[in-house]
Amino acid sequence: MIELDRVGRRYGDVVAVADLSLRVEPGELVALVGGSGSGKTTTLKMVNRLVEPTSGVVRVGGRDVRTLPGPLLRRRIGYCFQQIGLFPHLSVAENVAVVPTLLGWSRSRIRARVEELLARMELAPELAARRPAELSGGQQQRVGIARALAAEPEVLLMDEPFGALDPVTRDTLQQRFQALRRELGITTLFVTHDLAEAVLLADRIAVLDGGRLLQVATPRELLHAPAHPAVAALVAAPRRQAAAVDALLAEPPAGARGAG
Repeated sequence: MIELDRVGRRYGDVVAVADLSLRVEPGELVALVGGSGSGKTTTLKMVNRLVEPTSGVVRVGGRDVRTLPGPLLRRRIGYCFQQIGLFPHLSVAENVAVVPTLLGWSRSRIRARVEELLARMELAPELAARRPAELSGGQQQRVGIARALAAEPEVLLMDEPFGALDPVTRDTLQQRFQALRRELGITTLFVTHDLAEAVLLADRIAVLDGGRLLQVATPRELLHAPAHPAVAALVAAPRRQAAAVDALLAEPPAGARGAG
């Protein structure tokens, strides 16, 4: 479980996150959505202490994260982000093995875990020896997810992990990740600017604006009952897009209108 209890973060006079309270239940995926500067990434990074809150308490598994040294805490929490951040001088297998190695796992256990995760992410075994630069963007992101899961974390943080991918690759990876997350029962906090992605992946969606939490709801509740004008505006965009696509699908192609 992840719990943020009246958490805030200030940079001088600038409030990045204000008095935010949110719980992510065991095995749940909560998506943080909102525009640029809404506080999504700052909130995410306060969970693993890449950013320290200036007020409030963050708990993971019921434990105040301040009771653990930052590096040790981060080794226990999976973290995956858009830039991926694979080490270019290491092979795919070595990248996936980074955290288990730091935790002192045996070589045999590490080898078995790497093989298991590459298979789960549908990466061919021969890719294990390659460098990241030899992979496609989609393959690199699969490696990034495998690395985030390598040390068997109970909690996973994801910051726009699929944002830089083409639509087809993005859809494929979203589906693969969703199936894997549910299978493993991982508690996930997921940042995205794309409400459609949040609707497809999340159990609940938390909408932020100006560092403040406006609404937390299931995708269905959010779409049908936005609780704030800013949430309604956020919901309106994908509704318009879906309506436009539906209209085009309902209209026969020009060449087919006079057929028969």
